[in-house]
Amino acid sequence: MAYTYEFTDAENTSIKRTDDDGNVAFVPVAPGNRDYAEYLASGVTATAYVAPAYVEPDPTPLELLTTRVTAIESNEVSDDAVDSSLLSLIAGLTARVTALESN
Repeated sequence: MAYTYEFTDAENTSIKRTDDDGNVAFVPVAPGNRDYAEYLASGVTATAYVAPAYVEPDPTPLELLTTRVTAIESNEVSDDAVDSSLLSLIAGLTARVTALESN
């Protein structure tokens, strides 16, 4: 059976071994490990590790609210109805946090 090998981390401490049927095994890079010895004997070179691309996380509800409040405070929002409802929401949240902190 033929295998493909690729390192799973930047330190090259583990190898992902995949067979022709797509079955996967993780092989520690360790002397005395039977599967690692088999890999070395095969003469195949493992594919280098490639770190996954960084994905910017979605903003949290608090971050969205903070951004919106900042826009309101700097008068970037001209909708008075939105201003009033958000400010009411903030006042309510502030009161709840204060009540929780006092307990």
